[in-house]
Amino acid sequence: MQRQGALIALVLLVLFGLLRYDNFFSTYNFLTVLSYNTTFGLIALGMTFVIMTGGIDLSVGSLAALCSVVAALASPYGLLAAIGAAALVGLLVGFFNGWVIAWLRIPPFLATLAMLLAARGLALVLAKDATVSVNATQDWAALSQGILYGIPLPVFLLLAYAIGSIVLNFTRFGRHILSVGGNEEAARLMGLPVERIILAVYVISGVLAGLAGVLLAGQTFTGSPNEGVGWELTAIAAVVVGGTLLTGGMGSVWTSLVGTLLLGLVFNLLNFENGLGFISLGVSWQTVIRGAFLLIVVLLQSRLTRNRKI
Repeated sequence: MQRQGALIALVLLVLFGLLRYDNFFSTYNFLTVLSYNTTFGLIALGMTFVIMTGGIDLSVGSLAALCSVVAALASPYGLLAAIGAAALVGLLVGFFNGWVIAWLRIPPFLATLAMLLAARGLALVLAKDATVSVNATQDWAALSQGILYGIPLPVFLLLAYAIGSIVLNFTRFGRHILSVGGNEEAARLMGLPVERIILAVYVISGVLAGLAGVLLAGQTFTGSPNEGVGWELTAIAAVVVGGTLLTGGMGSVWTSLVGTLLLGLVFNLLNFENGLGFISLGVSWQTVIRGAFLLIVVLLQSRLTRNRKI
């Protein structure tokens, strides 16, 4: 139940949507939900690896905003240049986070909180306190519609999660991540390169946040330094809902994707419900409902974990 509870809840919500709403199971709605949540899915994937080591990355939302500005500034040189520039910035920020946490022994919460503020400030500096327009081309126009080089974005998201799952379950690096999260001191005594493992997961998180920033710029045709607020909390929520323990040492890549889709589906169902006219909930109330939903899931996860230990 702890590992598959999110999947069960997702299936139940899909069945509810099928029975209640006429156009819920349309190709358009299906692709819209997946494409809209691709950015959150990428950030949640990176956050999964970080949390598995027992860490946290609060900088991903601000980093995505920073990388959207970088992508917009690099857009005159083409989409590939924008993707490369944003990924490089994400890599450098992730490297700095990992270095500060692993070698300077700064707690992840404090280190990434500081980077949250720094990345947001740097985004405002680069954008000169305004939004930066993307030099729109055919590729950028396709990206705004959820398509990259003729391939729907959900396909790239699934590919990223497939690679993440292979890394976690079938490589030495994946086993080392879980070992560090389970007991960092024991992992160090076994001779594992704990510092390099921690550095690597923050680099992964930074690069994926950078790619999410490119998608943000593509969806809005602007690089906005004020976007991405609260994205780190959405990513953490998706990972926790998926069953990965905040204490580290246990988790799954695919369940984080399920958690992302589950939270996205909650919003989708609320929008359909608003369309029926029985209720009228704005975005603020929808966020309250999502927070309450997350609290319930965390409480259930805590109870299941306690029962397992007993």
